[in-house]
Amino acid sequence: MTTVTEIGPQLFRIATYIPEADLQFCQFLARDQEPLLFHTGMRRLFPAVREAVASLIDPARLRWIGFSHFEADECGALNEWLAVAPHAEPLCSFVGKAVSVDDFADRPARALLHDEVLTTGALRWRFQQTPQVPHCWDAGMLFEETHNVLLCSDLFTHSGDVEAVTSTDIVARARRTLLDYEAGPLAHYMPHTPLTRDTLHRLADLRPRTIAAMHGSTFVGDGGGALHALAQMLTEVLGGPKED
Repeated sequence: MTTVTEIGPQLFRIATYIPEADLQFCQFLARDQEPLLFHTGMRRLFPAVREAVASLIDPARLRWIGFSHFEADECGALNEWLAVAPHAEPLCSFVGKAVSVDDFADRPARALLHDEVLTTGALRWRFQQTPQVPHCWDAGMLFEETHNVLLCSDLFTHSGDVEAVTSTDIVARARRTLLDYEAGPLAHYMPHTPLTRDTLHRLADLRPRTIAAMHGSTFVGDGGGALHALAQMLTEVLGGPKED
């Protein structure tokens, strides 16, 4: 079942729980003057996600189709979306455009540089380049400045068919899921590099009030504190330099 939940002014979470993975796969739609969809979902999810988007806007109105990095759940259905939205452009990092997206996509991508702002109408999206956070060289995130919402991709991933929005400790949930993954074939899905801690602290400095995770509940509360705690947790679980 695919569900739709408003998580902020004109910002909607579209979530599909896949029992085989015990994981929710979420997309986020900004219903603005230039509608933006962040994450496409995998190709097999396209019919369900398209129906969910159609309950909010005419899918043909989509102007931007953004994602963090080149991966099936991030942009697997990109070309299906480009086919139904004739004026839409892919939106990604410069590295993503140069290395993968322009070869894969049916239309060239708009590349965003670090701290570049894209205005979609009432909303302002500041791009944060985050290489290897959560993973992949081309990774990046969008921060909506008017309502302090961070679209954080795979950060804070936690399993289960969980509630749409929570104010409880998502770092503890993410820790349990990470430990489960580290014990099996999905080990090392979150690399810990010399960039990890500083990147997470930089995101924390944005002071998000809403953290929209691709896999799991959207968190509402002290997002900066949650990102600092995530940095500490990853250091403890994955190793590396200790926090000051």
